[in-house]
Amino acid sequence: MKRKFIFSLMAVAVAFFAQAQTVDEILDKYFENTGGKAKWEALQGIKYTGNLKVQTMELPMAMIELKDGRQSTSASVQGMEFRQEVYDGSTLWGTNQMTMKAEKSDAETTENFKLELGNDFPSPFLNYKKKGYKVELLGKETVDGAETFKMKLTKKPIKVDGKESENVEFYFFDTENYVPLITESEVKSGPGKGMVGQNKMSDYQDASGLLFPFTITQGAKGQAGESTIVITAIELNPKVDAAVFAFPVEKPAEKK
Repeated sequence: MKRKFIFSLMAVAVAFFAQAQTVDEILDKYFENTGGKAKWEALQGIKYTGNLKVQTMELPMAMIELKDGRQSTSASVQGMEFRQEVYDGSTLWGTNQMTMKAEKSDAETTENFKLELGNDFPSPFLNYKKKGYKVELLGKETVDGAETFKMKLTKKPIKVDGKESENVEFYFFDTENYVPLITESEVKSGPGKGMVGQNKMSDYQDASGLLFPFTITQGAKGQAGESTIVITAIELNPKVDAAVFAFPVEKPAEKK
């Protein structure tokens, strides 16, 4: 009985380490095929330029992400600039869709954003163990006709309505090229609460030695109303004026 128990423990241990090794092998292939870990680790910033397609509209857009956490996403709507998820190092803000004025995010949203500072750029999988993240291989799954490795990424818990909530994302890596084709995560708040948010990535192209998806389709899984970002250019390590991220301060009205 004792010998069987020991063999059983050994089998569990072997299975565990085999899976862990498989996870790391997949991620190593991913980084190798997209430019190499060294290049990803040396990256200080990315600027994307392209178009956002929503129903019949096509809006010019730009997105900037820096290693220190500062970021900005902007789109032009009928001559007006709309900003979303802008972070200047302390304040997270965006444009209110009704008033078209800059508005700071609430404290909980800002704190959740800060949890991932320095961890998700340029990839949450880069040195994931040092970040305290956990990655599990759930097996293979065919999605949209492509065979993929389904990976579960568990990050640091976030707060939802003041309570701690798990922070989990699912990635589907193509088994042939080892690049992510789809990401999925539960929407925790807002109008889409309870739905599964889904990003589909395709048209991978080289940008200064690193491989990026140039087409990203976003929406709720199984629901209509998707939007598509088509990238036309990617600049690595761009020089960006700090004013791009700063929360606008309204000038006081002049006294008459």
